[in-house]
Amino acid sequence: MQLDRESDPDYDHHGGFPRFVPAKVGPEYGQLLEALRTVQDLAVSTSLPADVTEAAVSKTRELIELLEPHVVAEGKQTAGRLPRLPGRGSLLLLPWVIEKIDAEGVRSRGVFRRFHLGGNSAAHGGTLPLLFDDLFGLIQHAYGRPISRTAYLHINYRKVTPLNTELIVEGAVDRVEGRKTFINARLTDLDGNLLADCEALMVQLLPGQQ
Repeated sequence: MQLDRESDPDYDHHGGFPRFVPAKVGPEYGQLLEALRTVQDLAVSTSLPADVTEAAVSKTRELIELLEPHVVAEGKQTAGRLPRLPGRGSLLLLPWVIEKIDAEGVRSRGVFRRFHLGGNSAAHGGTLPLLFDDLFGLIQHAYGRPISRTAYLHINYRKVTPLNTELIVEGAVDRVEGRKTFINARLTDLDGNLLADCEALMVQLLPGQQ
C-alpha cells in the first residue's frame, strides 16, 4: 500500500515526525553554530586549571540563561532546518554541507573535527553511523519515498577515517520493495580512496506507527 499526503491526511505525522520547513535566519546564526562547534572541539581537547574551569562554568551558565527562554516545540526550532549550513544547522549532525540532492542520490562534503576524535587522530567509529544514517534519511526523502525509519544499517570500515581532512559521502536508492527502501552509500577521501561503505533498509511507517 502506497501512502501519500493525498490519500492519508495524517501522512506528515507518522512516527510523530513534524513537517519541517526551512527556517529563515541571518548570517549571525551560522556564526553562532561555528562558535559552538569550536567550543565543542575545545571542551574535548583541553586540560583546564581550576580557575579557568570555574570561569567556563560561569560563562556557560550565562549562555544557558540567555538561550533557555527561547525553547520551542519540535519542528519550530531553527536547528536542522537550514539545508545550506553545515549539518543543516544542527550541532548533533556532522558539520557537512550538501552538494547534491535529487532522486538520483545525495552527496555531502565535510570533515570530522577534534570533537569527533576516537583515538590516534582518527574519527570515532560511532560517528560514521550517524553520518550515514542522516544521509539515508535525505536519500529516501529526495527519492520521493514516504516517511520511514531505519530498520537496518550495516557499515564496513575499510580504512581509518582521519580528522580535519575533507571527505565525501554519497549514496543512492538501490531498490524499492513495497514499504522497504534499500540504500547504499560510500565514504571516500578526495582521491576516491574508500574509507567505509554502508547499506541500509528504511521501512515506511504506517498510520499509528512511531
